[in-house]
Amino acid sequence: MIRLFKVTVPSSVVALIVSEAILLLCCFIVAVYWTTDAADVFLFEDDGLWGIGFVVLVVLIGLYFSDLYESYRIPSHVVLIQQFCVVMGAAFLMQSLLYYGRGTTLVLPRRAMVYGSALALVVLPLWRVGFANLVWKGIGSRRLLFLGSSPLVVDIIEEIQANPQLGLAAIGFLDNWSDAPERIGGASRLGSIADLGIVVKAEHPDSIVVGMTERRQNLPVQELLELRLSGILVEEAATTYQAIFHRVSTRDLRPSQLIFSAELGPSGRSLALQTAYSLLICLIALVPALPVMLIVAILVKLTSPKGPVLFRQTRVGFNEVPFTLYKFRSMLQNAEAGTGPVWATKDDPRITPLGRWLRKLRLDELPQLINVLRGEMAICGPRPERPEFVSVLQEKIPYYRQRHCVKPGITGWAQINHKYGDTLEDTIIKLEYDLYYIKNLSVSLDAYIIFHTAKTMLAARGSQ
Repeated sequence: MIRLFKVTVPSSVVALIVSEAILLLCCFIVAVYWTTDAADVFLFEDDGLWGIGFVVLVVLIGLYFSDLYESYRIPSHVVLIQQFCVVMGAAFLMQSLLYYGRGTTLVLPRRAMVYGSALALVVLPLWRVGFANLVWKGIGSRRLLFLGSSPLVVDIIEEIQANPQLGLAAIGFLDNWSDAPERIGGASRLGSIADLGIVVKAEHPDSIVVGMTERRQNLPVQELLELRLSGILVEEAATTYQAIFHRVSTRDLRPSQLIFSAELGPSGRSLALQTAYSLLICLIALVPALPVMLIVAILVKLTSPKGPVLFRQTRVGFNEVPFTLYKFRSMLQNAEAGTGPVWATKDDPRITPLGRWLRKLRLDELPQLINVLRGEMAICGPRPERPEFVSVLQEKIPYYRQRHCVKPGITGWAQINHKYGDTLEDTIIKLEYDLYYIKNLSVSLDAYIIFHTAKTMLAARGSQ
């Protein structure tokens, strides 16, 4: 696995992206030689390679937006080809827009575009099927041996087996407890902790993941130290969990892990930098957003005349300081008059017909750019919650108040990784994503979140 943008990315995903980029380049270069008399002149003197590179970039972004890098499961070859056709259609549309916009440098000749796309529609699906088969066979997987069978270990093993693209393989686990399971998913119990040396010699693991429920007088410290010095990576299950799930598990999180962590908690410099680039992005975003906001405001007033266009609500912000959050009103006026403060639910009857579309497209949140300008929010960060809910959640969920050590955001790590939640369990999962974000706060991670948010908005996912 490779760490990019403060996110652990499977090596197989990187390999697939690079290989498909190379294949696309080859397809369009071959098409240029097929259809152009002076191919060398076009490619190297007329900047033809820049045009091909632009088409390749558009196709790769299209594949990403189509979730074709999320999973290697291919339920239907027909659907796979349809997805590639849609992506290539988007590339044709971009070429057309460039042509009419006189962007001649990045425009490919018509026949080269047609031939290259046709070739890509044959080569890429075939390559994707073959690559997926290689991944499912576990070629090049890092072999993990687990010490213990804690709930974290169970989650890790099940996730590994469901997602072979992670490039990991669970070869088994060791546990001393008599009531420990004999199998977790497809991983078998290979003996007790005392059998560690024998199992290592027999199975040759690349890493040992320690996930014991009780370590005192059970952890073979000296033996693990010798194995570590021999070149075998030894890490806690919590570390492996974060790398796989991209969130911090709160189930067995100890305060000492937070106190002595060198990464947890952003520095004052990081927060100042985040405030600066959030303000810059906000000012740039306001240029195209203002006309859209004007149209939305008119539509809200026309479709729901009773009530204001902007919805104002008190939320808890940085260092638990309350502030007024702005949104376009997407619910009926006085929606909580009979219920008091409650979470929105799926198919909530209080949401207006227009409000449902605004929420799907995230347009209701555009006025929060005002909160960013006022310094109350950042572009990325944990979602600000209402004071009525915060007081209850801090009592029920350990470490919940720690999410207020950074500014809340319009979008965030939890929002792009987990659906809108209206249960305590959903809130805990989102807190785990928030803690991961706080631990890894950086410009690169925020850039990743913003890019992924665009995908979420276009697909109208996660709204409620």
